[in-house]
Amino acid sequence: MSVDQKTGAAPRMETPAMMRLKSVITWTSWPALMTLCIAITAYGMANDAPILGFNGAYILLGVSLLLLERWMTHEPLWLENDGQTFANIAHTLLNKGLVQAAAAVTTLFVVVQAVDPQPGALWPTDWPMWAQVILGLVIAEFGFYWAHRLAHEVPWLWPFHSVHHSVTRLWVINTGRFHFVDTFLSIALSQPLLFLAGAPVEIFMWVGGITAFSGLLTHTNVVMKNGYLNYIFNTPELHRWHHSKIVSEGNSNYGEVLMIYDVLFGTWLLPDRRPPADIGIREEMPAAFSGQLAQPFRVLKAMRQARAVAISSSDRGGD
Repeated sequence: MSVDQKTGAAPRMETPAMMRLKSVITWTSWPALMTLCIAITAYGMANDAPILGFNGAYILLGVSLLLLERWMTHEPLWLENDGQTFANIAHTLLNKGLVQAAAAVTTLFVVVQAVDPQPGALWPTDWPMWAQVILGLVIAEFGFYWAHRLAHEVPWLWPFHSVHHSVTRLWVINTGRFHFVDTFLSIALSQPLLFLAGAPVEIFMWVGGITAFSGLLTHTNVVMKNGYLNYIFNTPELHRWHHSKIVSEGNSNYGEVLMIYDVLFGTWLLPDRRPPADIGIREEMPAAFSGQLAQPFRVLKAMRQARAVAISSSDRGGD
């Protein structure tokens, strides 16, 4: 009989009924939890309490996934403490608080001054709300996709995005681990598109809420199977490949909520094998939150100095 390597105890045998229950949850948990969160948010918005509805759904989703991570664990190695819980939470609070709000307001103010569009002039306000929300997601996703892709492919943007990819395990607590510059880029390329389309404030709220729910779900360490939904939505199955150390695997699945642009631009990836457990980056990343905020700027400074030295050497060689 095999034993648990940590405790030395024999693993508990699961009953056939328990195994069947877990199999059902594996295939239904993603759509069920997303649908529940949307329903709670819709109830809050219908009763003039959108913030309360969203926060209630977000907390419920986070707690549910934390419990499921212990009961239906995808990768046991990711249950081990990496010493980054405080930094993860600090990044989340910074990004979801004043910095994100200020970035969104600043970006929209610039757009207003530049083009002064008529609110709702282009937006199909006569459509059902569910159809408007889908349209809003498709429009915003174009900006999310390219912000994410550029963060991987543009050398001076990668140091900021690498803060997120420096995690060595995926779980709900590091969902919001992003450098604030990385967050600003995502906002700057997505939210103005909705504004230019004349989207009403409700659509901004819906897009923000669904994006937040999707973030928790994609980073969870829970066994989930999504089948054909993987071609439409960003799921844990897809996002685990995005965190691979292998560049050809990590430079894929850029979608925030929808995978439409990954499919269109050829960056959708889901190999028929288990995703790597050894994730992270090959560069150095400080363990402390303050060091992580400063690290991208140090890297950029080093890149500028190296470039200056190279130019200087080239000039001397030409003399």
